[in-house]
Amino acid sequence: MKLYLDESLSPRIAELLRARGLDAVPAHEEGNTQLADHAQLRYATGQGRAIVTCDVADFVVLATELIAANVDHAGIVLVPSAFRADDLGTIAGAIDQAARRYPDGIPGTVLYLSHPR
Repeated sequence: MKLYLDESLSPRIAELLRARGLDAVPAHEEGNTQLADHAQLRYATGQGRAIVTCDVADFVVLATELIAANVDHAGIVLVPSAFRADDLGTIAGAIDQAARRYPDGIPGTVLYLSHPR
């Protein structure tokens, strides 16, 4: 799975994912830190990447709107608040597991990450 991390996640997470061999690009590197959520998702989809975000509430609403409008996307990976924002390694590990479980991507799917306990 190719990944695009929105501005809600530290760009360091993309570095950790790339060190694990994953194709991950942060919004910060693309100059997209000021885009609205729908524009972030459209950008990710245009790149064939699932978007990864901590902005769970807004992206659940956005995903619901897309379903109602029959609009496709390349996938949404939600990082819940159970993950501490400063625990980058744990967040990267959970994203890594999801990416390896779905190597061909998750088009049209919303994936809610589980916190490893």
